[in-house]
Amino acid sequence: MSSQTSSHKPRVAVVFGGRSSEHAISVVTAGAVLSAIDREKYDVLPIGITADGRWALTADDPGRMAISDRRLPDVTQLAESTDGAVVLPVDPTSRELVYSEPGAMPKVLGEVDVIFPVLHGPYGEDGTLQGMLELAGIPYVGCGVLASAVGQDKDYMKRVFTSFGLPVGPYEVIRPREWEQGEEGAKGAAARRRILDFADAHGWPVFVKPARAGSSFGITKVEDADGLDAAIEEARRHDPKIIVEALLRGREIECGVLEFEDGPRASVPAEIPPARTGSFYDFEAKYIDAADGVVPAPLTPEQTARVQELAVRAFEAVSCEGLVRADFFLLENGEFVINEINTLPGFTPISMYPRMWRESGVDYPELVDRLIGHALGRSTGLR
Repeated sequence: MSSQTSSHKPRVAVVFGGRSSEHAISVVTAGAVLSAIDREKYDVLPIGITADGRWALTADDPGRMAISDRRLPDVTQLAESTDGAVVLPVDPTSRELVYSEPGAMPKVLGEVDVIFPVLHGPYGEDGTLQGMLELAGIPYVGCGVLASAVGQDKDYMKRVFTSFGLPVGPYEVIRPREWEQGEEGAKGAAARRRILDFADAHGWPVFVKPARAGSSFGITKVEDADGLDAAIEEARRHDPKIIVEALLRGREIECGVLEFEDGPRASVPAEIPPARTGSFYDFEAKYIDAADGVVPAPLTPEQTARVQELAVRAFEAVSCEGLVRADFFLLENGEFVINEINTLPGFTPISMYPRMWRESGVDYPELVDRLIGHALGRSTGLR
């Protein structure tokens, strides 16, 4: 293990990119985190994961990680080599990273004290990376294996919420075999009929989503039965498991949760206004057109206290650690319904999670520092 001395600066590896459809947003997030880390307090090692899964040494250049002229950044543009790869030995007695290139002796990069993953979606936010880091014995920022997996899967997330008495909206799930193995040769006939019955019961439109994706990728607002099959196929491009949700009429409210020394606390909430473009708060609205959230949300003190309470309860229900953004609907009857949590929420300069905490008295550099400090203070394994 790495030895801590009075002169030792903890070494933070910021890991970003990845194999999911949220690759570019992860790169943008990494640029913001790299800009905020206190270099007098921490040594920093940026590691990008390419879209095909290779771990690459990358330039420590946050300016090249931003969205520019509506163009999204990519790890391959930042990698120091097109052939070399960073290897993380799965050995809890050593935290040394190794850099390997074909035809060359492996180069030891030294030990890291903590990993700051800013990977969104599958192969990063879903417990897979967290499991590898647990095996390697390297502390990391954010939720553990179980909470990350549950937080990525909207189906099981809602099941956990329900079991803890948290209010959720109506939904149905189409699992891969249900769609691929239809009755009498008709692809997904039984699943389609079940969704039509769901829409008859709760009304059109419905939202068809990948069960385990984020940043609004693959989501379609379906106005009637004619658009259902195309929406399901679009969602299946991102995930073979699909969730269909009823339209909840009300206001979109978000709340951040951050772990302090005395436990998790909730930020002031934010409100997401109707998107200026598109029919809902989609990817373009979030990241390209930069839809403005209202922080703090114009709620009564009682409503603010209620959504903060629910956000912390959701954090605890899923056994989260570090940070979470909880997303709600404030219905027309005045009740809150939780839509989902994000265990690695957007950390871009326009993201709601940092904005909510800034309005709560924790600015961006302090937020990053708190997350790193929390990770350094906890062990891997059962806790």
